[in-house]
Amino acid sequence: MKTTNRLLLILMCFVSTMLFAQEESSDYLKHNWKYVATKMPGQWYGSNEAELVAENVLLSQRNSGGWEKNKQYQKPFTVEEREHYIKEKNEIGGTFDNGSTILELRFLAKVYSHAKDKRYKEAFEKGLNYIFTAQYENGGWPQYFPPRKGNVSYSGHITYNDNAMVNAMRFLKEIASSNKEYAPLELNKDFEVKAQQSFNKGIECILKTQIVVKGVPTVWCAQHDEITLAPANARAYELKSYSGSESVEIMMLLMNVKNPSKEIIAAVNGAEKWFETHQIDGIKLETVTQADGQPNKVVVEDKNAPRIWARFYDLDTEKPYFCDRDGIKRKTFAEMGYNRRNGYDWYTYSPENALNKYAQWKSENHIN
Repeated sequence: MKTTNRLLLILMCFVSTMLFAQEESSDYLKHNWKYVATKMPGQWYGSNEAELVAENVLLSQRNSGGWEKNKQYQKPFTVEEREHYIKEKNEIGGTFDNGSTILELRFLAKVYSHAKDKRYKEAFEKGLNYIFTAQYENGGWPQYFPPRKGNVSYSGHITYNDNAMVNAMRFLKEIASSNKEYAPLELNKDFEVKAQQSFNKGIECILKTQIVVKGVPTVWCAQHDEITLAPANARAYELKSYSGSESVEIMMLLMNVKNPSKEIIAAVNGAEKWFETHQIDGIKLETVTQADGQPNKVVVEDKNAPRIWARFYDLDTEKPYFCDRDGIKRKTFAEMGYNRRNGYDWYTYSPENALNKYAQWKSENHIN
């Protein structure tokens, strides 16, 4: 009887899983592009719907090999959108910001594993070459390649902001490691070699850009000058600083390097110490409703709140700061205007993830 019940339970779970997968597959338009590109059920990437989306991805790839950011490629294109992508083929716009280019490549690999359409493989290889071409000789990557001009010239800085460079490096490491996700593409071994070389250069850049204070490595700025490697400004409210946010994924990336060098070990140890000494205790963010009915974020005291970190710390004082679109630093969260206070992430809990992994990393690598 127990065996029968167990088999019945297994069958019910299987049916539920299949029904869920079918529902997910038939309703992909309710999801955003990031989800559709990488998180749909595996069989969906062999569907007619996935191939329709792939046509959009092919059409929107710039001749440089990259893609624009924040586009919902899973949505059917209007006539105007199709004309836009055709017209803009040769324009600057390829970027690594917000996961762009890397997401599209991951998607193409998934669809190719089912459809084997040579156009997907050609677009994938073109995108991979775009990543290689975009890398600076010093090992860094800009936010956009080619970099934009004018008041967005910061797009040429080495960009850790929103994990742009880290995302590219993780992808390259997968290529270099013969990840099974890309096996159906049957990439030339030269790609694996170039990917490893590119990754190694990226590590060198990370080590060279780490902010050192009195001989002690700390963390990183969200972006660094592509020539001098010094911390650099980006948008008006993104001034050069110690980054309590972007530095997390850099530290995590370094801890995933096998057989770390003494330079990597020193970099990780320095970042860990910096995070431990710059935590903020006794506060948390809450969203309240204003008199006009609009939600508003406020900082409240709470002695039981988990430790938190600011996104930006002043390079001179090492104290948290906040900044509005006027580029003027504020000491407190409440001093900012409504838009920046509520439209940007000024605090983060993410360093906890790196710190939780740190002890395991030391043990695995026999580090005292």
